[in-house]
Amino acid sequence: MTATVSSSPNTALGTTLQPLFAPRGIAVIGASRNPGKLGAALARSLEGYAATGSRVALVNGRDETMYSSVREAVADGPIDLAMICVPAAACPGVLAEAAEAGVGAAVMSGGGFAEAGGPGVEYQDELEKIVARTGIRLLGPNTSGFLAPHASLTASFVPGVARVRPGRVAVVAASGGVNHALAFLLTDAGHGVSLAVGLGNGVDVTAPDVLDHLADDPNTTAVALHVESVADGARLVQSVRRLAARRPVVALVVGQHDVGAFAASHTGALATSWRITRAALAQAGAVVVDDERELVDAVGALSVTRARPCAEPGVGVVTAQAGPGLLLLDDLRGRKASVPELAEASRQRLAELLPPLTFQRNPVDTGRPGPELAEVFATVGADPGVDLVAGYALYEPDAVDVLDAAVQGRRDGVPMVIGLGGSGEDVVAARGALLDAGIAVAADPRGVAAAAGALLADSRARSRNAETAAVSAVPATVNGAYDEDQAKRLVSSLGVATPPRRACGSRAAAHAALAELGGPVAVKLLDAAVLHKTEIGGVHLGIGSPAELDAALDKLDSIGVKRYLVEAMAPSGVDLVVGARRDPVFGPVVLLGLGGTTAEALADVTIRLAPLTPAEAGAMPAELAGHALLAGWRGGPVLDTHELGRFVAALGDLLLANPALDDVEVNPLRLTERGLVALDAVILTKENDDAQSDL
Repeated sequence: MTATVSSSPNTALGTTLQPLFAPRGIAVIGASRNPGKLGAALARSLEGYAATGSRVALVNGRDETMYSSVREAVADGPIDLAMICVPAAACPGVLAEAAEAGVGAAVMSGGGFAEAGGPGVEYQDELEKIVARTGIRLLGPNTSGFLAPHASLTASFVPGVARVRPGRVAVVAASGGVNHALAFLLTDAGHGVSLAVGLGNGVDVTAPDVLDHLADDPNTTAVALHVESVADGARLVQSVRRLAARRPVVALVVGQHDVGAFAASHTGALATSWRITRAALAQAGAVVVDDERELVDAVGALSVTRARPCAEPGVGVVTAQAGPGLLLLDDLRGRKASVPELAEASRQRLAELLPPLTFQRNPVDTGRPGPELAEVFATVGADPGVDLVAGYALYEPDAVDVLDAAVQGRRDGVPMVIGLGGSGEDVVAARGALLDAGIAVAADPRGVAAAAGALLADSRARSRNAETAAVSAVPATVNGAYDEDQAKRLVSSLGVATPPRRACGSRAAAHAALAELGGPVAVKLLDAAVLHKTEIGGVHLGIGSPAELDAALDKLDSIGVKRYLVEAMAPSGVDLVVGARRDPVFGPVVLLGLGGTTAEALADVTIRLAPLTPAEAGAMPAELAGHALLAGWRGGPVLDTHELGRFVAALGDLLLANPALDDVEVNPLRLTERGLVALDAVILTKENDDAQSDL
């Protein structure tokens, strides 16, 4: 089951979902006595809800033992939620009847709608019209429903889902199958679920709706968000930002390996929907993870504790086994976690507690732990450079009580993540006791790293300045077609240098430019309709003499070039790609990555939504895998992040100020000893999108 996070007819903040998730009564429309039917499965699932004294009415006009209609069921008492279990063709009529009877919400589990094509598209269109006309809230169609374990409400046909226990974590999933998979994983990990919702086709109730609802849910302390596609990016970002300020959100975005259509620019090819969605959610304050197991470890940790806001929080690592400790440290390093050396006072105290052969600088290797473990935790947690303690130990109750040591050694304001290795009921019980004590738990070093990484990411996100970025003064008259020379003039106006150059309409003008600029120069075709000049032989470098210039011009003439750009060669350095484009879902975005002709092959990029502050933009290079190249690698140039931040922020502002501008890219933007130099620039507007060619 898949869904699109879309803009629903009932999108006003404050539109209640209480009839859906906390109904006074439920009607199963299409209920059945045949155990193999969907209506029978849903009726069985609701037995636990009925056992609490809540009303469940079975509706089937062909069964004399049931209500003949939803209107008849409503006449006997309040019905807020209708579970609709009829064929797709009959669903619009049934939904309309339920709405007219005063039912406030419905769940439609069956398929055969837009996801199936054909007449299903018309059925779904009818559902949208009914929702818009009546105001009834609709979850689905094509969804396995939802779980609200605290209310003993299992509005799902999935067998075994009733064993999901109440907990602190809410799940909002595009897919009903993923919704249940995460609910089972969270239960097995000891966390349980407060609410678990599969969105299905998302005709009405979408992810932003559920996220807004969860902002005031007293049973929820953290939210797991699963995203497959997004239709209304601005609303999703708004809902995540609002919720993350109160409760942590951990997001898993599907689609890393999707292959999209050919994009005109490197920025377009690199700024895939998967990358943009992840970047947008992270910018809104969510912790973004890579797979479902990491999601469970991350959201489980954040459901019991949060680190204080900090721009660069430090981790103190305590391990009772060296091998697992190294795995943990390696994983943390891969997550760019700061593991600072402990202060001298901390090391002196640890030396008093631990054998002399153990490593005590951070990570702290205790050897086989004993009664001193609590004081070790306390010493590491009290270190001025430590904002979070991550530990790992085997379950060895004869040697040490890890639960007692963690509780006694915990410092106020410094959360702990404890990996407790072992198996069996006693280990499960010990992990549960740690969770009940407000200490995050994992079963292995990787889980500890995932949990710690989530706490760190959440801490960084909450430390960011919440001030809205103001759009800077940029040109607001960008339209029409731009060749490279014109594009570079625009780039120069934003504060980045460009090489000395001359636009030439004849061979004589090109020779005059060479004489004026001196060699070596680059000679390029100059045509606003050609974007990928290198691929068609439109760029010749290192031209130093009139003879070499004639040879280059001959080659350009052979492919139909009528105008040339003669430009001074730039000094060597590190090439970046910087761009801004108008994403159809999230709006203006900016991109930074390692650039040059290998930009798409490397795909080492970072993305932000615009507008953003220069400080936010200046922090982007640190996220690149190759960021060391920008920090004086082997005597190379050092990036001025303030200069870059101002330029990247200005590119985003340029897009915001110019509705006709679709895409602006500088590739390469070369980092040299003298600063940043734009070696190539592309401007795409709505007016010249159809004029592109490769000669």
